[in-house]
Amino acid sequence: MKLGIYTAILHDRPLREALDVIASLGLTGAEINAGGFLPTPHLPVDELLSGTLPPEDYLKVFSAAGVELTGLNVNGNPLDPDPVAGPKHAADLRRAIQVAGLLGVRRVVTMSGLPAAEAGGTTPAWNVNPWHSAYLDSLEYQWDEVAVPFWRDIEALAAEHEVKVCIEMHPHNLVFNPATLKRLVERVGATHIGAEMDPSHLFWQGIDPVAAIKDLGPLVFHAAAKDTRINDRCKVNGVLDDRFTRVTDNPLELGGHWTLNTWPTESSWDFVAVGRGHDETFWRGFLEALRKVDPAMAVNIEHEDMELGQLEGLEVAAQTLRAANS
Repeated sequence: MKLGIYTAILHDRPLREALDVIASLGLTGAEINAGGFLPTPHLPVDELLSGTLPPEDYLKVFSAAGVELTGLNVNGNPLDPDPVAGPKHAADLRRAIQVAGLLGVRRVVTMSGLPAAEAGGTTPAWNVNPWHSAYLDSLEYQWDEVAVPFWRDIEALAAEHEVKVCIEMHPHNLVFNPATLKRLVERVGATHIGAEMDPSHLFWQGIDPVAAIKDLGPLVFHAAAKDTRINDRCKVNGVLDDRFTRVTDNPLELGGHWTLNTWPTESSWDFVAVGRGHDETFWRGFLEALRKVDPAMAVNIEHEDMELGQLEGLEVAAQTLRAANS
């Protein structure tokens, strides 16, 4: 397997310094942000698309560090009904596919997106468990009128540039589990759309990531290494928790006028460094399942452990992954 790091956590360092961190941890791959929710400090998108920066000159930085560029990441909401956020995230995705084609990078990671509940709505609406016909009506609109036409266009663009689009199965998106991933692929008739296997969001939904890999098989194109710890409070509140609060001091902007909220205290679950939620035995089985799909698949650490520092969390994750891959 190609083990590496998604460099969003190293956004405060120049690209070469970020790559040196990756190499120092005994890892060989990098996934670089290309837009969406986050900026692009390590990827000069405009310069590459305009030809101002030749692709080979950009890639020299990676070869000099002994690190391979294994993917671009453009997670956002390309179906957001907000006229500021949605069109920008959709444009970022299209540009990322074009840049990936120029660089010879064959994987672009993104999310499926989430529209409004009905035509004319202005706020994304996540309708799951549609026991009530109103929710099923909404889902039919979201899929038939918004998602499928959009993703057919993205499929054509990805095929043109010989890039595989890897969708993170993320709650608050239309695609959040293997069933919805397969639904999108089937409805679009896609050959260049599949899954980025990030186990962290599957854990808290009660999904076994290894079983999910076996279920999706060749639809798994790419992977993230991100862990989740299920806390004791889950026994009381379950995995669905709405106790988030607004950030009033310097919130992280997510596009349009949306911002990131503050995580609940005494939470039911938390994102933690690889190995702090599930032990090496799990990660060994996870890598083995991925290896059966594609022995050359890239698996990149995504660090969102709020209890550990930037480098501390990466070191814990890298140590666990290296041991599991031995």
